[in-house]
Amino acid sequence: MNREAWLGVLALALVVGAAGLALAAPNALAERTDENVRPSVLSLQDPRVAAGEVGGERAELSLDVRMEHRGGPADNVTVEIQAVDTDTGLVATTVRKDLGTIDGNREVRTRVNVTVDRQGGYRLYIRVYEDGRRVETGSTEVSGVDSLTPDYADTSVGFHRFGDSPTSIPVITYDIAEEADNRTTLRTGTYLTNRGDESAGGLRLVVVARQVESNVIADRATVEIDEIGPGQTVTEAADLTVPSNYNYYLDGMLFRDGVVVESATASAKLDPSRPVPENTTREEVDFRAGDFERGDGGGAGATPMPTDAGASGPGFGGAGALAALLALAALATRRNNE
Repeated sequence: MNREAWLGVLALALVVGAAGLALAAPNALAERTDENVRPSVLSLQDPRVAAGEVGGERAELSLDVRMEHRGGPADNVTVEIQAVDTDTGLVATTVRKDLGTIDGNREVRTRVNVTVDRQGGYRLYIRVYEDGRRVETGSTEVSGVDSLTPDYADTSVGFHRFGDSPTSIPVITYDIAEEADNRTTLRTGTYLTNRGDESAGGLRLVVVARQVESNVIADRATVEIDEIGPGQTVTEAADLTVPSNYNYYLDGMLFRDGVVVESATASAKLDPSRPVPENTTREEVDFRAGDFERGDGGGAGATPMPTDAGASGPGFGGAGALAALLALAALATRRNNE
């Protein structure tokens, strides 16, 4: 056999051998790509925190966790959030969330909710694990958790405040509607504003007249609040009948589902000679509790203290005067006999 024939037979053998190898192990000659050999890489971005459900004692912090993934599949990925109280340094809670396997070059986003006490501030540590091995860490801090409004007290309607200076319009105004028999009827007007983007209602306004020096409640009135349109301000009227010649605080309390959501106070000066105090200085005043007795109707009573010396009641009446005269006569007679 000549040289050319041997080369042909060798080439044929090589082709047949390669074909047989391909059939026996299809992946043996497959080209290996970078995707197969490059390790997984998870890169944690800066987290963002939002308020979730807020109760009276507990608040939910909702973390938006985002990671960039590059390379091959990342198996058994777990995100761990640990909340540490910034005042005490104690761990408040730890939450873990399993993400499973992450593959493909893409951004991965997940939300993790952490429930903590509604007080102070917290340092939130974020740790990312792959197959039980920590591969990435991060942290963020929140403060003023106690300032979050509980869901049950969340409403867009509130008292409209015009300012803090003495000349500012008060939140609760009043005018004299009627005055008779030592009783004055105050017609109050309370300014309420809906600061939201939708109509709101389902509220109850309670207005109370509180005597300044004694804090005795002279009268109160309740008003059910109708729907208030977005951005609108309304004035709710309520009448209070109180003893005349006293100064009062007008307290407004806004209720939603039996919970006080906001309060405001103004003053009503029915005795201008004795101004409403702005400090805690003690002052002797002529306070008569009988003026504040409640009648059958539930309002302030109309039972003033007696002022006529000849009227019946505590003190010297007709029988008392006669007894005094007899005692004086007996004393004079005894002195004459002596």
